[in-house]
Amino acid sequence: MTSQIQDLLATDQDLLLMQEGTMMRKVRTKSWKKLRYFRLQNDGMTVWHGSQPESMPKPTFSISDVERIRKGQDSELLRYLVEEFPLEQGFTVVFHGRRPNLDLVANSVEEAQIWMRGLQLLVDLVASMDHQEQMDQMLNEWFQQADRNQDGRMSFREAQRLLLLMNVEMDEEYAFSLFQEADVTQSDDLGSEEFVQFYKALTKRTEIEEIFEDFSSDKQKLTLLEFVDFLRKEQKEKDHAPDLALELIDRYEPSENGRLLHVLSKDGFLKYLCSKDGNIFNSDCLPIYQDMTQPLSHYYINSSHNTYLVGDQLCGQSSVEGYIRALKRGCRCVEVDTWDGPDGEPVVYHGHTLTSRILFKDVLATLAQYAFQSSDYPLILSLENHCTWEQQRTMAHHLTEILGEQLLRNTLEGLLVDSMPSPELRGKILVKGKKLRTIEVDKEEEEEEEEEELEKDEGPDLDPASPELDTQPQPETQGQAAGNKKERKKKVMKCPMSCLLICGHVMAQAPSSIPESILLSKQFLLLSSTTIMCPDLSALVVYLRTVPFCSFTHSKENYHIYDISSFSESKAKNLIKEAGNEFVQHNARQLCRVYPSGLRTDSSNFNPQEHWNVGCQMVAMNMQTAGSAMDICDGLFRQNGGSGYVLKPEFLRDTQSSFNPERPISLYKAQILVVQVISGQQLPKVDKTKETTVVDPLVKVELYGVPEDTKEQETSHVENNGINPYWGETFYFRLQVPELAMLRFVVKDYSRKSRNNFIGQYTLPWTCMKQGYRHVSLLSRDGTSLNPASIFVYTCMQEDLDMDEP
Repeated sequence: MTSQIQDLLATDQDLLLMQEGTMMRKVRTKSWKKLRYFRLQNDGMTVWHGSQPESMPKPTFSISDVERIRKGQDSELLRYLVEEFPLEQGFTVVFHGRRPNLDLVANSVEEAQIWMRGLQLLVDLVASMDHQEQMDQMLNEWFQQADRNQDGRMSFREAQRLLLLMNVEMDEEYAFSLFQEADVTQSDDLGSEEFVQFYKALTKRTEIEEIFEDFSSDKQKLTLLEFVDFLRKEQKEKDHAPDLALELIDRYEPSENGRLLHVLSKDGFLKYLCSKDGNIFNSDCLPIYQDMTQPLSHYYINSSHNTYLVGDQLCGQSSVEGYIRALKRGCRCVEVDTWDGPDGEPVVYHGHTLTSRILFKDVLATLAQYAFQSSDYPLILSLENHCTWEQQRTMAHHLTEILGEQLLRNTLEGLLVDSMPSPELRGKILVKGKKLRTIEVDKEEEEEEEEEELEKDEGPDLDPASPELDTQPQPETQGQAAGNKKERKKKVMKCPMSCLLICGHVMAQAPSSIPESILLSKQFLLLSSTTIMCPDLSALVVYLRTVPFCSFTHSKENYHIYDISSFSESKAKNLIKEAGNEFVQHNARQLCRVYPSGLRTDSSNFNPQEHWNVGCQMVAMNMQTAGSAMDICDGLFRQNGGSGYVLKPEFLRDTQSSFNPERPISLYKAQILVVQVISGQQLPKVDKTKETTVVDPLVKVELYGVPEDTKEQETSHVENNGINPYWGETFYFRLQVPELAMLRFVVKDYSRKSRNNFIGQYTLPWTCMKQGYRHVSLLSRDGTSLNPASIFVYTCMQEDLDMDEP
């Protein structure tokens, strides 16, 4: 335990009371509410609970797993129980990743405040720890686990048990020799400082020592020139290597004398390679580094499907928590499915299923609070509207009242009508949905406000035989084309959506005053079976008008830049195979959205990469479901400040592009990506409840991109070693289109009898990959850090010499 935590545990009144324990009510659902005894353990890092103070406790959570503490007023579940429990006595423990929240209700407001303050204090402290402090904390936790009799010393028998906890099975004779070397007091047991030396001997990085000695003339240190040579040859740092070498020595060399002499010791070299500067992800790509002034259609946009669901598509729970989690992941397009609800209030759920329902206004309140906490770039609200005319008016009212200034309600001043805004539209929420008329017509009506008022007084002149109810586009004579604006704005769109738009326009004018002849006409009876668009709601759709897709030619000839079509994953796949280049050109001009198949009732995901290959911007994912598809999605959007916007490659932003991912014509000569998987460090157990089980790790290297570039290779497995396995295997991948490539490392536990078990993974774009000797920090299935778990690799790019892959 770090000295800071020790001091706090001994002096902070909140933490002292938490160590004594408290009876609180654990709330899982509206009906499951049970009393449990919660206690902060003496390590200050874990909370245990039992049914009673004297019962056998069990671990509840680790402080490192907690993201934040929320007050009761912000808990969706506790708000439903407000008549049963005062909100001031409740609070929520919010975890990293997809782990469900923990809602607790204390016996008094004072007790709730004690736990809220104490937990948040520890969470903030853990978040502020540097790498060395995290390692010290981890070593302390291991020492405490091994020291079963709590005498502050570790016997060899306890050390043998610790090795299994640390995920390594070691020859007893070799382990005893390391134990004796660390036992400098020759007392046959180890104190805490001696244990640190024992740990260092266990985790000695001989592979890094070999690299160090290859460049060091005296095998003891790297001179400035030797370190510059290493940075140029191996790390591919090129021209700025001399300046970088000085910075890194000053940053990582532990000896003050070494820093003065500009030399790097073995310990300094190891610290550098284990730091953020030695990470495979290029730190230059972490902040906003791309041009953010281009049209929205030029970016990949982090998008969610059925955002309100936190479970499956048939019986899963709908919750505002789904929106909070998606927004925390950097999502910039959320989906809202609205249906008529009781008491005139629209509800959100997956229609015609058993999924639960939440109020539309509660969703908007959540968006207003969380929309711009992780990213201040524009949020797109994808509105799937199934409400009747009256409840649509309620929706429009809630949108304007709850979102207020956050809602974009008008076109941008100075921006051409047929132009898309850029992501620089910060702090704004854009509604994507159906619209009665084009933006051009709306702007014309603004210019003719007085004339419009007169027309409303006179009432619409409707006739069943009127051309306005004709679904076919009417040819224009030259004279008609030059006619007045009033006639021009009534012109029907030349697309199959025209029927719906006209019906909406008719209903929008005065639903109760439509002539009986119109209401009884075949055209109107057909149209009235579709949702009628309310003008109040229509007016809130500014730049993202949804339109049906007929063909790429039809879209080019009839749709505007701000029009957007949606495709199911199967429809999009077929279009990619049949007309890949046309799809690329379409997506360079206007936005599109791809969503999962309706057959994915388990909320599984499809691979977004093949849709990104043709420039599809909004590839909507079931963010509640972990797996390789979400790893790829998270990997792409990890860059550019986590803004949720990533600029597409230039050849996917050109409306005249000749690129087709199915038949890529190389933009330049293909290259070879070399990946050497060297070693692993501190790999976690697959099942932490089984102390004697040790992993047999292997590493699978996966490459995603155009079909021609998509490949995978894997190492052999290392038996019974999760603490420092060594592989030393090299793979070669031919890359035709590296700008679209995603690289994924997956560590698995080999099993002879069943499928290999997942241990950890890391995914990143090729464009963000640093070459050379690098550490890959592993993430859990939920995308949370497994620190200090990592693998050590070497990567570089070579020219394609048309050689066979080894």
